[in-house]
Amino acid sequence: MSRLKKLFPFNAEQTINILSEFGPLITMFVVNAVAGIEAGTWALLITTVLAIGVMFYMFRRPPIFPLIASTVTIVFGAMTIITGDPMWVQIKVTIFNALFAIFLIGGLAIKHNFFKFVFHETFHYTDEGWNKFTWSFALFFILTAVANEYVRQTYLDDHLYRILGYTMNGVNVWILFKIAIVLPLSMLYAWFLTRVLQKYRLPDPPPHIGSH
Repeated sequence: MSRLKKLFPFNAEQTINILSEFGPLITMFVVNAVAGIEAGTWALLITTVLAIGVMFYMFRRPPIFPLIASTVTIVFGAMTIITGDPMWVQIKVTIFNALFAIFLIGGLAIKHNFFKFVFHETFHYTDEGWNKFTWSFALFFILTAVANEYVRQTYLDDHLYRILGYTMNGVNVWILFKIAIVLPLSMLYAWFLTRVLQKYRLPDPPPHIGSH
């Protein structure tokens, strides 16, 4: 394995999946700061749809997990636009992550590993490795759901806060939390997990060559 692969063990698809989650949030952060929550939410929805389109174009197949997450984002973002309440787009993270963690644990209980089904072409692990991978991310989803709810309820959208020398409302504090804390921690956790699970990794299959 090359030095670069050791430092950044994500392939092109995994990298784009990460960008599809946090790219729209960065756009929302900037637009919300300049033009308010409604414009910021529209920016979130538009960039989310664009990200899904890019993944369809690049990989020629539905990106299942990002598609599920993006669909939920669009639904809750639409609720924010309709009601004018940023609570909907914020609480989406709490609800989605908590329910998805329960879904993952329930799948393991009935011997159906969702991550193995979705990512078997991206990651290649033994069954034991897949189970450890899924348990680890179920726990991570629970922790991020709890952290998201804490930040959402602590920093209110109609209040201003002084963060790192800048004044921002509660929504932008929440977005900053997602970008500056959740994003790097998610990547660090995924990197650490790939290192820990190396002993369960199977050899990558030869590349598939075929016409589109």
